[in-house]
Amino acid sequence: MSSTTTQQGPQESRVFTPPAEFVAQATVAGMEAYNALCAEAEADYEGFWARLAKENLVWQKPFTKVLNEDNAPFYKWFEDGHLNVSYNCLDRNLQNGNADKTAIIFEADDGKSVNVSYKELHEKVCKFANALKSLGVKKGDRVAIYLPMIAEAAAVMLAVALAIVGAVKL
Repeated sequence: MSSTTTQQGPQESRVFTPPAEFVAQATVAGMEAYNALCAEAEADYEGFWARLAKENLVWQKPFTKVLNEDNAPFYKWFEDGHLNVSYNCLDRNLQNGNADKTAIIFEADDGKSVNVSYKELHEKVCKFANALKSLGVKKGDRVAIYLPMIAEAAAVMLAVALAIVGAVKL
């Protein structure tokens, strides 16, 4: 009879505190705020996610039920709500003054980095969506995407969402 022993590696216990000016502008400003979010989620996870969904997403049709657990483990979140993913990822950032801010930072395999602004991303999405429409892609169609890891992959994904939902004018 043989026994196996597992040796655990060294435990890291250092904490790197970010500068105060970074914490002040962060969405979650420090460990105290993070722990408060965790406590809120633990106390009422449906209420927690409902609050975040209402505060951070634009709903075309607001949800009335947060979580449907009737067919576990196939849970459904916000099943009666409708939103446009492309709009939430892109268009609202054009409207709220973020057009020139970086939407995507892409690093290629060769190490070259490309920054794409919301405005530039929007232009690419519109071009791809219009190309899909010219090919006859319409609301309700299924589209498969097969691309290498390139910066344009996100633009194509958003264009497909835009073209098959058909909710936003191009």
